[in-house]
Amino acid sequence: MTKAAELANLIGNINAGGGGVNRNIIINGAMNVAQRGTSSTGIGGSSGYFTCDRWLIAQSGDGRLTMSQDSSVPTGKGFANSIKLDCTTADTSIAASEFLQIVQKIEGQNLQSIGKGTSDAKPITVSFYVKANATFNFVCELNDLDNSRHISKLFSTTTDWVKHEITFPADTTGAFDNDNAASLNLTFWLHAGSTYSSGTLNTASFASRTNANRAAGVSSFYSSTDNEFFITGVQLEVGQNPTEFEHEPFESTLHKCQRYYYVAMDSANEGDSHGPVGCNYNSSTARIVWFHPQHMRASPSLTFSGTLAVYSNGQFDDTTTWNLLSSNNKYSQLNNSQISATSGDGCFSYAPQANSAKIQFDSEL
Repeated sequence: MTKAAELANLIGNINAGGGGVNRNIIINGAMNVAQRGTSSTGIGGSSGYFTCDRWLIAQSGDGRLTMSQDSSVPTGKGFANSIKLDCTTADTSIAASEFLQIVQKIEGQNLQSIGKGTSDAKPITVSFYVKANATFNFVCELNDLDNSRHISKLFSTTTDWVKHEITFPADTTGAFDNDNAASLNLTFWLHAGSTYSSGTLNTASFASRTNANRAAGVSSFYSSTDNEFFITGVQLEVGQNPTEFEHEPFESTLHKCQRYYYVAMDSANEGDSHGPVGCNYNSSTARIVWFHPQHMRASPSLTFSGTLAVYSNGQFDDTTTWNLLSSNNKYSQLNNSQISATSGDGCFSYAPQANSAKIQFDSEL
């Protein structure tokens, strides 16, 4: 694409309600942030977030896979990472209710520029790069969670990186809620039983969601343990003119991801770690306040593992159980009742590398 064509596309999207900066509504579309780790094995049977931030693996069935942050990327496009899925257990007897999806859930308040459900509704363009070990037909779906509406389009893979640019028409029916809940799923279908694939793919316009029409014609990623699938450069923007992927600094992407999840401490991987200071509520209870690096989407849940030492009155007490005393999107107060100290004294938390202390806060959609 020439510079003149890029400028024309950008102007077209701005006129259609998009913008030049932060035009990509997808977070971590370049797959650069992986706070949970760079590889996860044995994924299957249930859904979850495993490696690259904001990308959910949703599935049901007997197939199993490994998900990795991989260095295979399109040449000359500025990417360093992709998501790689590797089939490790095939599933050739597909039950009706089975499925495999890669999903990003998007808050309604981040979708208001689309104008969905109004006379000023605008089209949505999704672009992405994919490759696989063979030719497959997979499905890209926009799933409107607020109004039970959807639209789907097939895309194909080859053994080389291919860029797809898919424009979905404007929908004047059903507005997105303007809040911090999930309103739209961008879904890549890689496997589906007859419940989701026995109908006719709904490609022309948004329509009431009928499961049988969501993934008709999809190939099965789980057909062989030889199968691999790669994706990167995912962009969702307002307007009908696709633009080049919007690269941003790593710290900017990390900051956005930490609205949904972050690792506050991981001494096994980061080395000796100091946590926040606090105070002794009584002779056996310590309380510390963890200020989040970013306003989180909602009050987060806490996951704690390993051993965290609490220092007070000239001694360390090892603690293995922490819970949330109170929490909001700005900070969380943690409580532990395994110390022996003087009520009212100050304390601080510390984890040697050998203690493998890990503290995670999660407010994912």
